[in-house]
Amino acid sequence: MRRNSLFTLLVLLVVFSLALAACQPAATATPVEPTTPPVVEEPTEAPAPTEAVEEPTEAVEATEPAATGDFTPMVVEAPDCDYGPAAAFRKVEALDLHTVKFTLCNPDPSFASKVAFSAFQIQDKDYLDEHQGNSVTMVEPTTNGTGPYMLEEWVRGDHITLVRNPNYHGEAPKVDTVIFRWSEEAAQRLLELQSGTVDGIDTPAPEDFETIEGDANLALYPRDAVNVFYIGFNVDMEPFNNETVRQAFAMAIDRQRIVDDFYPPNVSTVAEQFVPPVLKPGYTDGLAWYEYDPAAAQQMLEDAGFADLEITLTYRNVVRAYLPNPVVVAQDIQAQLAEIGVTVTLEEMESTAFIDATAAGEKAFYLLGWNADYPDSSNFYDYHFANANNLQFGTLFDDIANAIRAGGSTADNAERQASYDEVNELLKQHVPMIPVAHGGSATAYKASVEGAHSSPLANENFAVMDTGTDQFVWMQNGEPGTLWCSDETDGETLRACEQIYEALLGFETGGVEVVPALAETWEPNADLTEWTFNLKEGVKFSNGADFDANDVVASYEAQWNAESPNHTGRQGNFEYFGAFFGSLLNAPPAE
Repeated sequence: MRRNSLFTLLVLLVVFSLALAACQPAATATPVEPTTPPVVEEPTEAPAPTEAVEEPTEAVEATEPAATGDFTPMVVEAPDCDYGPAAAFRKVEALDLHTVKFTLCNPDPSFASKVAFSAFQIQDKDYLDEHQGNSVTMVEPTTNGTGPYMLEEWVRGDHITLVRNPNYHGEAPKVDTVIFRWSEEAAQRLLELQSGTVDGIDTPAPEDFETIEGDANLALYPRDAVNVFYIGFNVDMEPFNNETVRQAFAMAIDRQRIVDDFYPPNVSTVAEQFVPPVLKPGYTDGLAWYEYDPAAAQQMLEDAGFADLEITLTYRNVVRAYLPNPVVVAQDIQAQLAEIGVTVTLEEMESTAFIDATAAGEKAFYLLGWNADYPDSSNFYDYHFANANNLQFGTLFDDIANAIRAGGSTADNAERQASYDEVNELLKQHVPMIPVAHGGSATAYKASVEGAHSSPLANENFAVMDTGTDQFVWMQNGEPGTLWCSDETDGETLRACEQIYEALLGFETGGVEVVPALAETWEPNADLTEWTFNLKEGVKFSNGADFDANDVVASYEAQWNAESPNHTGRQGNFEYFGAFFGSLLNAPPAE
């Protein structure tokens, strides 16, 4: 069965529009999520005033016990909102065993969507403490989450086996076992699906769509293009520390040719801006990227003293919705730049090493992209251009970062759009990257798999899929880096974590609406600076530990507070926290 992509895209637009008016506080209201800034009505009763607290000098853990029992609620608090240039969190506190409150420095209309993302899934506080937040040791020999599955076996380089979590609090998964396999070759993934050795695959090659649709034993599920493929520059590295060079390259790339030749037709478009047109506020109507003009580009390079450049283009051979043919696209860019006298050497890297190297600012010229983590423009802008933890473009442009922060800290749609209009103009001026394509993609399954689907957020839920056997075998593009995702950004890793852990909130299966997960209800105050979450009771981690509010506070402190002994991760970058929530508390001085 095939899902209509245009219809799905319209549904996305409707969801975004309906979310605008969905955030009126109400004591017993169904939880709502402002995926775009909501129109907030005044509550019928004024919110209770925040209780005065003594200003600490650093993050602290509360010592006052709760009124009943022996539960000691945690509080992690900044002394003020001046601890960093993009401070977002003021305080995270357990109000009682099953209530958590976040106090923010500025309004955040996207907050509920952000906490639904898999980098902010909740871990048991004692387990975090035992492993000091080390993402590698926290999955050895098994994982500890509240989701439907847990790790049974990881044969590095070959497969991962997940089995049912015996303590799972939700509806039991349809199959007992989920097996992850991987191959960077789209042809290999399709062959395995056709032969029946796997039940589902990610991102089949565009040229294979027709084959899948014509096979009665298979089913294609198109995934809409809420993404961007871009050619990135590190603006601190020669020759790309020269803005004229970057502008010339922007004019030298025939983006239409790339989309026409290497992307699925009908569901893919040329990118005029970094965000796709469906995301508003964010996308600027009427603003086009540089026109393709190789002669003018070559003249610009010669006039600036950069004729006969020799550069290296780095990429990873991992298929993504935003880049379905990385090798041939890299070769085409190499050929296009040769036409203006630029010699390009291609460098292919292993996926995890590539992500680590670009995030550390070690590559001057590279191919990358982004698929939406949540359906709001802030997800695209904040992570890439206002995030001090992400060095892929080199030094942040202050004018871009300031406009992004202004747009992300107001609940007024018109004000947000005005800020993002400025961002888009500045991105075109400074050219830290060249937006190339918004790529349509798909998943494919055996036609017999019930509950099969694709997701515009690329977070397919395997617990709802039924193969009619006791296992489901999934083949994706690459091997996960680890199985605890607080310090990860790779899509293959995130999808695996999503089967094991849960965040406070989640996204509906196959869609973008925010739904309850570990929190049953949530409620912001009128100006969107205080968010209170009421947690589900009776939830246990797979190791049998009870879930409570301190687990939430501890999981966030591990990322937010740089002095926490649990602030470890895998690389220690915590890029998503910096992108979503700004500056770290107690961050070490910049070198």
